[in-house]
Amino acid sequence: MLVRKVPGFVPASPWGLRLPQKFVFLLFLSGLVTLCFGALFLLPNSSRLKRLFLAPRTQQPGLEAVAQVASHPRAHGQESPPNPAPAAPAPGEDDPGSQASSRRRKGWLRRTHPTGPREEATAARGSGATALRPQEGSVPSSFDFKAFRSRLRHPVLGTRADRSKEPQSLVHTQREKIKEMMRFAWQSYKRYAMGKNELRPLTRDGYEGNMFGGLSGATVIDSLDTLYLMELKEEFQEAKAWVEESFHLNVSGEASLFEVNIRYIGGLLSAFYLTGEEVFRIKAIKLGEKLLPAFDTPTGIPKGVVNFKSSPFLVGMFSPLDWNQPPRSSIRLVSISWQVRNIRKVLREIDKPFGLYPNFLSPVSGNWMQHHVSVGGLGDSFYEYLIKSWLMSAKTDMEAKEMYYEALEAIETHLVNVSPGGLTYIAEWRGGILDHKMGHLACFSGGMIALGAEDAKEEKRAHYRELAAQITKTCHESYARSDTKLGPEAFWFNSGREAVATQTSESYYILRPEVVESYMYLWRQTHSPIYREWGWEVVMALEKYCRTEAGFSGIQDVYSKVPNHDNKQQTFFLAETLKYLYLLFSEDDMLSLEDWVFNTEAHPLPVNHSDSSGWGGG
Repeated sequence: MLVRKVPGFVPASPWGLRLPQKFVFLLFLSGLVTLCFGALFLLPNSSRLKRLFLAPRTQQPGLEAVAQVASHPRAHGQESPPNPAPAAPAPGEDDPGSQASSRRRKGWLRRTHPTGPREEATAARGSGATALRPQEGSVPSSFDFKAFRSRLRHPVLGTRADRSKEPQSLVHTQREKIKEMMRFAWQSYKRYAMGKNELRPLTRDGYEGNMFGGLSGATVIDSLDTLYLMELKEEFQEAKAWVEESFHLNVSGEASLFEVNIRYIGGLLSAFYLTGEEVFRIKAIKLGEKLLPAFDTPTGIPKGVVNFKSSPFLVGMFSPLDWNQPPRSSIRLVSISWQVRNIRKVLREIDKPFGLYPNFLSPVSGNWMQHHVSVGGLGDSFYEYLIKSWLMSAKTDMEAKEMYYEALEAIETHLVNVSPGGLTYIAEWRGGILDHKMGHLACFSGGMIALGAEDAKEEKRAHYRELAAQITKTCHESYARSDTKLGPEAFWFNSGREAVATQTSESYYILRPEVVESYMYLWRQTHSPIYREWGWEVVMALEKYCRTEAGFSGIQDVYSKVPNHDNKQQTFFLAETLKYLYLLFSEDDMLSLEDWVFNTEAHPLPVNHSDSSGWGGG
């Protein structure tokens, strides 16, 4: 069963979600147009996407990514095969010999020299700059992959020379163990569930679900960039071949806009920007076009479900029967991109209780539908994408920056608490009453606050770094206080109990990534060894309690040493959990935070170094 950033996942609908709120919420959140959809605008030949959202403006010299789109007719209901680019660098072919050796950086975001010429030459093999003979269904490209790679401050896979000097070092051994876990998870999926959306390791079969409207292979596309990053070359080629040969868009179901965006669009875009392989760009643009009609609403706030039936551009609303919800409410939407400036204006001008953003906003009236504020499920990506919009814009999107720090100040004033035992946590707010609990999903916030500390006012930077560290410590305690050393779905601070679940329905662990995500960001900021120690504890717990003979599985109760597996290897385990663990034990210049921003599914998308003057929200 496919479950994402929503708490209370006890199945009550075909998508496996149970929501206590009595509104249809659009699982779009900010992700669709913030990072993944925003990155589509950097792709060549995406003028249809631009025309829907952008006012005309002068093209800036040197912006290779903005090119006119050629027509790409489709056969009736059929997707034509793509015209692949010349071979791109295989995983691990960044050509380390071209990189000057660099000392380990003590700072978090120190710049170094651009990518070297030999790496550029290697990258050019997959640039797509070579003219392609147009074919039916192709999307011709003038994208200069070589130029794109040359603008990166660091080689994608980091400076590699130092790795060979100490092949038997502890950190090397730990990194190789995580790589083995990824290989095992992928091979198990390939053996028992290839092409299905996820693996069920206990029954050794695959599961499709209906979250993606008939789209298949969610695990394949979610895994692409992790396989590339770990230099699992054979496995990456297997995944690429499946995308080329078997990933078809002529489907007829209803799909969650949010989930398709963060997993499929995000996975395809990151694979393209990492490799230059045309197949990923073509698939991303075609799938993105199928999602565009969701924006055709009176308010501009998109509908939450795309109906792929009968037409690639037929869009539908949520079904009340599927969701047990009335069909008129939406989670708030915010984005880096041009197309949501009006939505941002509404969000900035609307009265907010104590400066907080409730989770539900009516797309019809523009009023808040319920005063429930959460930094965890239903609210997390909103705050995450404000600071990431600022970073992805090469720090020109001032509106996103201002909104983020204003929101963070309100959160700290009204939601941040310290327990009697000294644990800092972010409570939930319901109409003025605090629920003294924190969800696993909210544990991403330590990393978010650390990421944003660098650009805060000077007098606040040290404070935000400490706040990030304290929140991350609390999330670690939720792991440390369980019998399995894995954290529950939610944990409370009341009745003398701290950082523990108080009911069975919140005691499960479904291979979630948010805690190790914060470990990775805090490690890169501080290089304190405690974060690698905590990360390794998670690795050992995953091996002991979640590894089965045929893949990894979540567990029903983190407080039982006898695991009761849930028979699900979530796609985000391969996309996020293992990726963040691998980066935790890697050098800082591997997917450097100067060059890349991770979407909420941990798919890396590039900082817009090429057009810093035209990206912002002003």
